[in-house]
Amino acid sequence: MLGKNFSLLFYLKKPKKYLSGDMPIYMRITVNGLVNELTTSRKCDLKLWDQKSEKASGKGEYLKELNNHLATLKVKVYEARLLLIEQNKTVTAEAIKNMLIGKVEKSKTILEVFQFHNEQLTELVNSQYAPLTLQRYRTSFGHTQSFIRWKYKVDDIEINKLDYEFIADYEFWLKSVRKCNHNSTMKYIRNFRKIVNMCIRRGWLARDPFLGFKMSMEEVKRTPLSKEELKTLSDKEFSCERLEQVKDIFLFCCFTGLAYVDIKKLKRSEITIGIDEEKWIFTNRQKTGSASRIPILPYAQMIMEKYDDHIQCINNNRLLPVLSNQKMNAYLKEIADICNINRKLTFHIARHTFATTVTLSNGVPIETVSKMLGHKNLRTTQHYAKILDRKVSEDMQQLRIKLISAH
Repeated sequence: MLGKNFSLLFYLKKPKKYLSGDMPIYMRITVNGLVNELTTSRKCDLKLWDQKSEKASGKGEYLKELNNHLATLKVKVYEARLLLIEQNKTVTAEAIKNMLIGKVEKSKTILEVFQFHNEQLTELVNSQYAPLTLQRYRTSFGHTQSFIRWKYKVDDIEINKLDYEFIADYEFWLKSVRKCNHNSTMKYIRNFRKIVNMCIRRGWLARDPFLGFKMSMEEVKRTPLSKEELKTLSDKEFSCERLEQVKDIFLFCCFTGLAYVDIKKLKRSEITIGIDEEKWIFTNRQKTGSASRIPILPYAQMIMEKYDDHIQCINNNRLLPVLSNQKMNAYLKEIADICNINRKLTFHIARHTFATTVTLSNGVPIETVSKMLGHKNLRTTQHYAKILDRKVSEDMQQLRIKLISAH
């Protein structure tokens, strides 16, 4: 053994179709569980090989020279490992092997590995990953590239230069130069951590630069629309066709819990008859790929029917005429101003409104809400749908009545 995560083993390797005679001696270098093998250019009779001492046993000039050769190789392995450490390079089994055979290994760089990751992810879009995931990592790549130029005044740096200071300064840059809020910063840092973890697993990086770095998210308080605000919106009719459409699409999400990306891609064919003989939405969430099954409430049904003959919906096989996210948000701001709703309307708010005002506060169990939202676990739903004080009050009132009746 050459250390806890570093070992060297000499052994006889039986060739294919071996019948008898000498067998080649190989050495196996293992670093952090990753193995590399290479020949010693020597052979030995199986009867003369002592695996316990990892050398030949017996007398004779040939066996003496053989054992000396193996001892020399062992010293060279030690020296190669020590040289890698002195040069501040990552010690891997492959790196040691390359030094022994005289092959100069080109150090991998951060952006090179990041680009490799993104190219692999591109091939898996729509099978294992959503297009938005690829977009997020491409944005992260751009931020990392800009940060390296800002801090190091170069286009890229070697992976082994990654340390805690790099991560801490990256966080500072995202917040100060890019003006990202805390949670957005943590999301970009989390994306970068995936690249770092990939380097560690492949043996390209010996130390984890994230050691001691805290990646905590701040809780975002999104207040859903109240029953009164929901009624104000639904009662309001706009003479401007675009404002009316955006209002309808926003309200459709309030009554179905669909996210913007899911309502934008929703096809007419995804509206089918459910187990109760009523119309349901049968779709898969773009963000997670998980199934979402939602019974259509009367108000959502009314909005659907309103756009039955809409030319854009017919031509594109879409349920509703959804505009770009940027345009939708701009119109929602105008709608909020007109309706005297003093907060920023977003599709996150619509989804939150469905989870609380429309469903939970009306007695729909959180497990049912979770299934309709397409969440994979209940904790995610609890984040979206905090129990309203009114619901707590109603539940406690029922308990009071039971306790009074019991006495």
